[in-house]
Amino acid sequence: MPKTDYDEFAAAYSADNEVNLLNGHYERPAMLNLAGDVDGRHILDVGCGSGPLSAALRDRGATIAGFDVSAAMLELARRRLGDDVDLRVGDLAKPLPYDDAAFDDVMASLVLHYLEDWTNPLAELRRVLKPGGRLILSLNHPIVQTALDPNAKYFDVAEFSFDAEHAGHTVTYTIWHRPLQAMSDAFTKAGFRISVISEPPIAEDTPIDLRPQGMEHPARFISFIFFVLEAC
Repeated sequence: MPKTDYDEFAAAYSADNEVNLLNGHYERPAMLNLAGDVDGRHILDVGCGSGPLSAALRDRGATIAGFDVSAAMLELARRRLGDDVDLRVGDLAKPLPYDDAAFDDVMASLVLHYLEDWTNPLAELRRVLKPGGRLILSLNHPIVQTALDPNAKYFDVAEFSFDAEHAGHTVTYTIWHRPLQAMSDAFTKAGFRISVISEPPIAEDTPIDLRPQGMEHPARFISFIFFVLEAC
């Protein structure tokens, strides 16, 4: 299946990402909540996109570096963050252009599930973290594939696609499903200890018109799963 090419819809995705339910009022607030107090910490934003998470972390006192495979997304991030932030075109499937133990934290929002093999990517993320540093990440929840496809087998590692709309632009996403145990095994093998597994509600300030209908507050639904991993 073809990979999702963010260069083709960078502006539409970025505009929608700021305000939509899944990114703007669910995934990003959850990541920031898991990060907690980041004042003075040096953080790598993996798959930084147009930079909304980097901007929020910087506003909280962190020093930011980021990379993304999409040059178009990085151009939007540079407009947002300025030229003094270390932003690079990079691919998590390849060796990372950073020194060993360079970062206090690594944030990886909805990135790893684009890759079939996590062995080298997780090893690289462990390498650039200081001992005791944190990898904070979000992924498609492992139950999503079986919810979308009743013929899917939960315990298989399998590629699948689905459509989503961003600011009127329909996008086909192609990602890899993993069962929870496969995720856990990969993290442990790479030298991480699982500190937190989270399935959070949407943000309290989510506008009424974006809240899922028929759900009590705080609204919970299956979409993403979140982890805080500590570098052993």
